[in-house]
Amino acid sequence: MELAYYSDYAVRLVNTEEPARGKDALTSVEAVRDLFGGQQSAARRATDADVTRFRSVRARLRAVFEAADSGDEQLAVDLLNSLLLEFPVSPQISGHDFRDDDGRPLWHMHLADHPSNATAGYAAIAAMGLAFHLTEYGVDRLGLCEAAPCRNAYLDTSTNRSRRYCSDRCATRANVAAYRARKRLEADRSERTGLAADSAQPSSAQGDRRPDLRGR
Repeated sequence: MELAYYSDYAVRLVNTEEPARGKDALTSVEAVRDLFGGQQSAARRATDADVTRFRSVRARLRAVFEAADSGDEQLAVDLLNSLLLEFPVSPQISGHDFRDDDGRPLWHMHLADHPSNATAGYAAIAAMGLAFHLTEYGVDRLGLCEAAPCRNAYLDTSTNRSRRYCSDRCATRANVAAYRARKRLEADRSERTGLAADSAQPSSAQGDRRPDLRGR
């Protein structure tokens, strides 16, 4: 398993909250456990106390994305380094579930589960995964969705560094909004142009006026 895979842990946690909409899905221990996906042994260690701890880590991970999105590369790195120091990982060589044609393990790096508590284990994996993504692809590959008011986090893996939205849904919504805004602008310009043309033309009463020669 590539270590960059673990960066998805950071994205999943950050996106449990939508600050601009006032929404927060991280409200129970069940929500915490869902974040672990297939790592059921780690998920079972989660308790009610982890809800508050997970929210704290979430805020710090979002701050990394916000710094990267604003172009403050050094701040993003500093914030991520502070997480790495607080939540260290134990990398191990693993070969489970993967075999080559001769039946031998396909060795790969694996982040060992942290034994102390669910939050520490998740934070360690999320921070290390994000660090690998940052160093592999660059700080500018960490972004926040531009489709207001979404602002969900995403990892840009496009070949031309062109990603701006967290999902196809947000991209479509933003494109539709931009199209409608252009149409409104064009309509306003057309209306102003028409009014200007009308005001520049003489009225029919003025244009048809002739001298009155009666009685002369």
